[in-house]
Amino acid sequence: MSESLIDVRVAHKETLAQDTVLLELVAADGATLPPFEAGAHIDLHVRMGGTSFVRPYSLCNAPGQPASWQIGVLREAQSRGGSAAVHAWLGVGSSLQVSAPRNHFPLVPGSTAPGAHSLLLAGGIGITPLLAMAEHLHRSGAHFELHHSTRNLARTPFVQRLAAAPYAAQVHRHLDDGAASQRLDLPALLAATPAGTHLYVCGPQGYMDHVLGGARQAGWPENQLHWESFGAAVLTQQGDQAFDLVLARSGRTIRVHADQTAAQALQGEGVYLATSCEQGVCGTCITQVLEGVPDHRDQYFTPEEHAANDQFTPCCSRAKGAALVIDL
Repeated sequence: MSESLIDVRVAHKETLAQDTVLLELVAADGATLPPFEAGAHIDLHVRMGGTSFVRPYSLCNAPGQPASWQIGVLREAQSRGGSAAVHAWLGVGSSLQVSAPRNHFPLVPGSTAPGAHSLLLAGGIGITPLLAMAEHLHRSGAHFELHHSTRNLARTPFVQRLAAAPYAAQVHRHLDDGAASQRLDLPALLAATPAGTHLYVCGPQGYMDHVLGGARQAGWPENQLHWESFGAAVLTQQGDQAFDLVLARSGRTIRVHADQTAAQALQGEGVYLATSCEQGVCGTCITQVLEGVPDHRDQYFTPEEHAANDQFTPCCSRAKGAALVIDL
């Protein structure tokens, strides 16, 4: 069965920066929306012409039980349709459906305890989940710093909001085209951060690789590093082979050809499978594996979860052998 969706409408839309808009969503029936925690996202179900898109966007307003949800949407230069549809087709009064909030990027327990410190590092539109974190940490009286790196001021969203925030003194902006003195000096920042700090990073893959790589090189423990990406590239390999998916519940066998994903093969045969990012980062399509060994290509599971081989992400992962038996 498909997940239960929430009917919403766009109550407000504004330009935040070049190629970035803010959408404020309210329940279509006027009810209070479900509460969410900092770091959570929702899936937008958007139609453009005859095509439907499901795309995840982080909630960026203060957590709690809100009257509305806010998301920031960057129009991607290489958009697969989702961000372009949001920019071109959704306006004030538009109706659409969204999922309930899900959180794969939560603040760790104890983040608001006395003496705890959080370091929030955002690249571009990756600021959105970290805004909600900053709001929560500030309201809880916790200590944190927020660093936002962007190309230039014209492409920097939430400038006015952060300047007016009661935690503005804890926000640091870094512009690629600005003076050298204001650019992010990652080694110096990491060295000056108190021991035990938890680091949260979101943004383009190159930015996250830089931050996480720098932290690991500086000796930060893995359990203090937290990240989320909705923009990772699907890993393809030369010489990919076709394989079979055996559906345990129905006994059907579906062929996955070398040039298609398991999700595409399932959907092409009329088998419902919830997908969102289609890139192995959000976890929406996770499916249980009963037999066979997956060729994991996601960025969602931990190494230990990969080693268990009891679930996989059909949107990008494949089979190491001739077949996988899955719980569908």
